[in-house]
Amino acid sequence: MALPQTLNRGHRLTAVYAHRGSTGPARENTIDAFIAARRRLADGVELDVRRCADGTLVVHHDAVVPGAGPVDSLTRAELPKWVPSLHEALASCADLLVNVEVKSDTEGPAHDPFERCAVAAARMCADGGSGFGAATIVMSSFSLPALVAAQGEAAELQLGWLCGAAAIVDLSATLETAARLGFAAVHPFHMLIDPAFVQDAHRAGLAVRAWTVDDPERIAELAAIGTDAVVTNDVRAALGALGRRVGKNGPPSGTISP
Repeated sequence: MALPQTLNRGHRLTAVYAHRGSTGPARENTIDAFIAARRRLADGVELDVRRCADGTLVVHHDAVVPGAGPVDSLTRAELPKWVPSLHEALASCADLLVNVEVKSDTEGPAHDPFERCAVAAARMCADGGSGFGAATIVMSSFSLPALVAAQGEAAELQLGWLCGAAAIVDLSATLETAARLGFAAVHPFHMLIDPAFVQDAHRAGLAVRAWTVDDPERIAELAAIGTDAVVTNDVRAALGALGRRVGKNGPPSGTISP
């Protein structure tokens, strides 16, 4: 399988994604957080998307918004103003890499067997991706059905399969399935990643993006073995661990591989 063009071997830099925006005074998964991530010179942001009762896609990690209720039972107008729509979030991330994680509840009242959140998000990211000005948009999820549904809606969209800590993971099977389905990447919990895994993933044409890692030494280790990106709560520490030189007002120097 040919390597995706987004994988730049050799002098590639490990990209740094701000987890749910960035640490600091800004509330996670908000426009302020995404702006803060840019100011801290992150290469990209990771954000979470859910579907409201009226079909609007909004950015929020948990199924329930404190003080408001379950996202899937509320309309956009009933949510707090600080909860952005996916459209608003992407518009605030111009020139950044964006990882849109689709939250797909596999059981309970929020379970949607039609994966409408994934389908609608795929449509928005594929059709409007360049219009939002993002450098690259990749969609990820722990849910394989969600990713397959997204792929059916927008075959050209980059997809990354999240895997990790909640259960025992068969890494070989994960790579085989991701490659067979034509995904662009795998997104493992960072403690699952070792040199052999990165090599096997790259041979299969898959990028490796690690979540969520804040320890500078571990970030440096991941970069040294060829991990394509790290998702972190501490952008400044991550950039420092990678020896990234940044200007006061400009982006990090070098060519970034999503």
